Amino acid sequence: MWLSGLHIPESYLTALVQATCRKNGWPLDRSTLYTQVTKYRTADEVTERPGQGCFVSGLYLEGADWDLDNGCLTRSKPKVLVVDLPILKIIPIEAHRLKLQNTFRTPVYTTSMRRNAMGVGLVFEADLFTTRHLSHWVLQGVCLTLNAD
Repeated sequence: MWLSGLHIPESYLTALVQATCRKNGWPLDRSTLYTQVTKYRTADEVTERPGQGCFVSGLYLEGADWDLDNGCLTRSKPKVLVVDLPILKIIPIEAHRLKLQNTFRTPVYTTSMRRNAMGVGLVFEADLFTTRHLSHWVLQGVCLTLNAD
């Protein structure tokens, strides 16, 4: 799914959570999204269907880089602010089952301006594995965007 191509991507993610809750009999108010960065660089490499959730392409990582071999955030290369994020798997999950050790919960914005003219821009929060302390990435201003302006 190319999330950037949707007019209101939040609606798609909400529908994804609702459908999963209905299928599994979970209460909607106790469900959330969990994300996992895959080893796939492009949508063409994905050959399987996720059991639950969906694969999302077209996200950009700002303020850091992604180490595909180790599957974690790493410092960005000099003079490179934005990089393509590999395919992201979004999985609806019951909130009490969510385990976020060594995970940086980063905001996903519509644009690099981090908001539109109406002051809205946060789409959801993604979970990115890290080996560094979370404050390092906060101070770097790390975020994901749907559009690389």
